[in-house]
Amino acid sequence: MPAALATIALMLSVYAERPRPPRVCRSRPSTSRLAPAMTRPAALLTMLLTTLLLALVVACSSPVSTPLDPSTGTTSASPSPNAPVRSTPEPSTGDPEALPAYTATIKTIGPELRQRMETSHGPECPVPWRDLRFVEVSYFGLDAAPHVGELVVHRRYARAMTQVFSRLYAARWPIGQLRLVDDYAGDDGRSMAANNSSGYNCRPVAGSDAWSQHAYGAAVDLNPAQNPYVQGSVIEPPAGQPFADIDRSAGAEVPPGVIRAGDVVVEAFAAIGWKWGGDWSSAKDYQHFSASGD
Repeated sequence: MPAALATIALMLSVYAERPRPPRVCRSRPSTSRLAPAMTRPAALLTMLLTTLLLALVVACSSPVSTPLDPSTGTTSASPSPNAPVRSTPEPSTGDPEALPAYTATIKTIGPELRQRMETSHGPECPVPWRDLRFVEVSYFGLDAAPHVGELVVHRRYARAMTQVFSRLYAARWPIGQLRLVDDYAGDDGRSMAANNSSGYNCRPVAGSDAWSQHAYGAAVDLNPAQNPYVQGSVIEPPAGQPFADIDRSAGAEVPPGVIRAGDVVVEAFAAIGWKWGGDWSSAKDYQHFSASGD
């Protein structure tokens, strides 16, 4: 449109500045013809009007240029204020293998849970119900999948225990399973044979009348099969035989679920003041962590 108007202006200026011939009187043309010859000024004016009309037609029929959206390759004209707005979800940028968020809950031992724990607790036990806590935590399994496990500990260690398992979960340190020992009728041997990690169990130390640290809710065993109790030729559970003599020194390459010196498991328990049975001098209880170190 601006170019067409410029052309018209140029033509008008040319017409205005043209040399004008001297005026000569001519005889009046015949009016008998239906289409008399057009004078030069009229012809030029008609041409200018035609050009202007064509320019207006072209300008009105040309589509409005809309810039392309570089992200989609399509036009990105502004929508009408009354047009509906469609929301497009943001593409996921997270790790496709990311674990679900870690969760942990702490509960008192209610009537239903007390009934479930009848094989691991009794009136003779050193810790009353009111001082025990049921803890549920997320854990990363030996099957490379997330799970929710459960254990019971003394109330003073409940919150600290959620912190320990949070670190293990974040590190994807694998655990076979994490269930109450009551699922094995309170039998520590059966629980270990199932490679079950557990906490509270009101029982004495093996071969003794003294209460185990588990009876105080102050001990946890992790992956008994990969981390057996070893004293001389005694290995418990028997499934731990292949893991009895492996190198557990700091930095050693170990199979999944095996605890070694200075690893994330030892450090996580050390952060809450608990000690590892793998540091014992005579026997080695590689699965065992406790508040007292016993």
